[in-house]
Amino acid sequence: MTEHPPRSVLLASPRSFCAGVERAIEIVERLLDQRGGPIYVRKQIVHNVHVVRSLEARGAVFVEELSEVPFGATAVFSAHGVSPAVRAEAVERSLDVLDATCPLVTKVHAEARRFAERGDTIVLIGHAGHEEVEGTLGEAPDQMVLVETVEDVEALEITGPVSYLTQTTLAVDETAEVIEALQRKFPDLRGPGSDDICYATTNRQIAIRDVAARSDLVLVVGSKNSSNSVRMVELAARGGTPAYLIDDASEIDSAWLEGVSAVGLSAGASAPPELVDEVVAALEALGSVSVSTHTTATETISFTLPLAVRRAG
Repeated sequence: MTEHPPRSVLLASPRSFCAGVERAIEIVERLLDQRGGPIYVRKQIVHNVHVVRSLEARGAVFVEELSEVPFGATAVFSAHGVSPAVRAEAVERSLDVLDATCPLVTKVHAEARRFAERGDTIVLIGHAGHEEVEGTLGEAPDQMVLVETVEDVEALEITGPVSYLTQTTLAVDETAEVIEALQRKFPDLRGPGSDDICYATTNRQIAIRDVAARSDLVLVVGSKNSSNSVRMVELAARGGTPAYLIDDASEIDSAWLEGVSAVGLSAGASAPPELVDEVVAALEALGSVSVSTHTTATETISFTLPLAVRRAG
């Protein structure tokens, strides 16, 4: 077996779970503790295969649509949010609903309703088909248009007042370019009072950029359908550092490590922190490593749980 030279592993911080993800997972865990299974969850509670498998083992049942949930059962809306039409369907089916929507997504929904009420056409910057985008579009379907790129902006034909919103998990730099294009095309453009891209997405992108600049290779732990994880990989690659998205340590290809002396390592906001520990252990098994943490921000945000799952004391 080829002996590898010592490698340094640069841990980006912040990484892994954010407050919205922790809240959503805890809602399902507490429901399972209090009521037992099955607890039905519309879509993946967060976009991570390991989280979903763990909750399934405890009695959570993940469904694509509420039509799969028995009348009167307990149902949870995922962290990505839902449209008013989905909420109405839950009422029709007499479901006992616990809403695990991230409060920062709820903020975007509230902005969509406010902008729609004042008569604006709302340009939503986001990725078509993403659950968060579908939920936001549902707040004002007749007044909202989705764009993904600067080219999409150039093709817009809108008369009257225009405002914009964004998906919370986008790449900060690319989104800024789209907003600038909107401002050029619509000089009176109005936007949210504060950025819609969430603090956790921004912080993880800053952190991965920092370690990528010092690394020969970047590994990001996260699932393929995790928007914020994919954006982190893209960001590192745009800076010139080869980068790979892995669900866990089993997906590391030893060929990636040939000639690599420094590995940058992070995890998306929906990836459990223990998966990062397992990656470090796997790298240690391949040769001597030194591990250091590179912190660019400290996160102290937490979100209150719904009253129905809070415990006294």
